Amino acid sequence: MTTLATPRRTEKTATAARPASRPRGGRAGGHQHGGRLAYAILIIAALISAFPFYWTIVAATRSNADLAKTPPALLPGGNLIHNFQQVLEQADIAKALLNSLIVSGAVTVGTVLFSTLAGFAFAKLQFKGRNALLALTIGTMMIPPQLGVIPLFMVIAKLHWVNQLQAVILPGIVSAFGVFFMRQYLVQTLPDELIEAARVDGASTRRIFWSIVIPIARPGMAVLGMLTFMASWNDFFWPIIALSSQEPTVQVALRQLGGGYVHDQSVIMAGTLLGTLPVLLVFGLLGRHIVGGIMQGAVKG
Repeated sequence: MTTLATPRRTEKTATAARPASRPRGGRAGGHQHGGRLAYAILIIAALISAFPFYWTIVAATRSNADLAKTPPALLPGGNLIHNFQQVLEQADIAKALLNSLIVSGAVTVGTVLFSTLAGFAFAKLQFKGRNALLALTIGTMMIPPQLGVIPLFMVIAKLHWVNQLQAVILPGIVSAFGVFFMRQYLVQTLPDELIEAARVDGASTRRIFWSIVIPIARPGMAVLGMLTFMASWNDFFWPIIALSSQEPTVQVALRQLGGGYVHDQSVIMAGTLLGTLPVLLVFGLLGRHIVGGIMQGAVKG
């Protein structure tokens, strides 16, 4: 008579069948949770950061007399439509918004594209004088922009570009900060082995840039694009020199609001609110890519 032999569980099998022990000091999956103090600090910091924007909304919905009271009103009122009408009457804010969108959009696209090209060249391509050119590019960041206003205006005047949008677009279409930012980003995220593999497959430098560099650099480009758009949108110094009141940007048009013996702060805040909404829209569109890029870099690291 034959008997069925039951296979004995080896020590490795028994060990593999045991449930994995949870890491100490946290939940399964390695998630870390802050205490109440951390959440309290974050809430306070968020409230302090959001209060200026909230006060802009409150002031834009109130009258100038309400803002002059002590203590001032802290809740929104019902004067927003009237203040918007005053903004449209005192300044050509619609044209200013369109001009700012054109200028900021063109500057952002040009800065992101050219900075990514130059950053890729400085990070991964070998050519003579690379370090010297990079040092020269970084060195221009230490020169105050006010020193170049007079020669820049002379060039713009010789080209007959005064009071034209290209006078504001072309000087800011590439920046040393953008080149340095993208160079540092690509040094960390773009492996040399990936470029060498593309070279072996016969890809040219142009093909490598469009097919490999752009997808990898997209989170960094989103961050640079948001910073560039905000800087160009909020720029006041150069546009007020190169442009007139007939072709204003938003920041130039805002200086025309609330004029008189007593400045109408409610009208100024209403115009400021109109000028802030496109920046919030851009941040909402690019915020997902920024957070995704940060999380992707954290997982890779």
